[in-house]
Amino acid sequence: MATHRLTRRAVLRGAGAIAIALPWLEIMGEAREARAQAAPAKRFLAVYTPGGTVLDRWRPTGDETRFTLSPILEPLAPVQSRLLVVDGLDMKSGIGEQHQAGIIAWLTGTPQAGAAGRAYGSGPSVDQVIASRISAGQKAKASLQFAVRWATGKSHGLLSPINAVNFESKAPYSPIPPRLDPVEIFTELFGTLNPDAKDDAALRLARKQSILDFLDRRYASLSARLGAADRQKIDQHLTKIREIEESLSKTPVTTSACRAPMMVDTSDYNPRTGLHADDNGAVKDTSTDAAIPKVGKLMMDMMVMALACDITAVGTLQWSDTEAKHTFPWLNLSEHHHFYQHDGGFRPAECERICNWYSKQHAYLLQEMEKVDMGGHSLLDESVVFFGSELSDPPSHRKNNMPFLLAGGGGGLRAGRWVRYPNLPHNNLLVSILNLFGDGRTTFGDPSHCTGPLTNLT
Repeated sequence: MATHRLTRRAVLRGAGAIAIALPWLEIMGEAREARAQAAPAKRFLAVYTPGGTVLDRWRPTGDETRFTLSPILEPLAPVQSRLLVVDGLDMKSGIGEQHQAGIIAWLTGTPQAGAAGRAYGSGPSVDQVIASRISAGQKAKASLQFAVRWATGKSHGLLSPINAVNFESKAPYSPIPPRLDPVEIFTELFGTLNPDAKDDAALRLARKQSILDFLDRRYASLSARLGAADRQKIDQHLTKIREIEESLSKTPVTTSACRAPMMVDTSDYNPRTGLHADDNGAVKDTSTDAAIPKVGKLMMDMMVMALACDITAVGTLQWSDTEAKHTFPWLNLSEHHHFYQHDGGFRPAECERICNWYSKQHAYLLQEMEKVDMGGHSLLDESVVFFGSELSDPPSHRKNNMPFLLAGGGGGLRAGRWVRYPNLPHNNLLVSILNLFGDGRTTFGDPSHCTGPLTNLT
């Protein structure tokens, strides 16, 4: 037990007249037992894939901590320790048109309000609530929404209840269209970053310099006197000061973690090909379909770097939409995804191949996030990634036993597990995600479909 005490008026002094007031620390009062609470998560990423899954080929086997990934999830084995398989939740708020209600409820937890085909939900999406808390007014972009091969089929390239997942944080909760053109995104976000330029030490120092840089070794001296709980508290306090300072310019900080992603030739990809689509998917754009893997990889690379460069703290990536009327030539599948789900009768083998390919993309995304060093920990360590869909079972359109995954370590999320919550509403998971970001609410979305946060996530 520490024998030293600090006065509540203590400050941390640096060179000259610089002084920083400290938060209340245990060392300032009587000694007492305290359990350190995990710092809130810093980044949120939601990833949507269409059409549910093949449940008996998706669900793992084993128990909570010793489990074997299923054939569909097997590509995620290299990042299994960073993964939380969330099993058994029902999307009780997904009321309305079969697909539309599911994609609306996924992040909002609200039913489709009104006539199917024209109506959205009645609340904000969880990503925008998080953005208003940790990103809006602090980052260059409050949030980023990317989509690959989007607005197919009946939406004819336009925003509609068929393809909207993001909704504003304030009434009337308008839908937010995603960004589609990879070239436009790259130019806007990374056009001023030169990946081949040599580091200019003086420039980098000037960009990063803050009041904290003048504290020299004084913090190290104080830290040696503190218990674990106090060290964590003061670390969070100083980190918040640094974040506030860096947010003032709202420009990305050029560090080794922040670099322009590798650009690829996307001239064979038409991001707005949906404008020329027909309702049933008979009109195909084979060139754009064939480019989906490389464009998807570029979109993931740009999203990872947007988070690493502190351009934003919140993002969404949509792989298509609920219609998913595009082909998969790299999988030797010449019909569109909706054909294998419903239109051509349920084809579980083909659906499994598509879902397995999406798992490979998820694994790549998580591995890239894990590679990014944010100063002694990875980008994935401070993030929460939520993978989901609008339904669970393609032929029946059921929304029970939803195929959800969480990943990362933000907010104290305990990954490397398979957790089961039979028959609980998925709105409970949305509440839990908000709690990981320091939002203490106990309900989200339609309150009639929410019974409180889930247990056993942290």
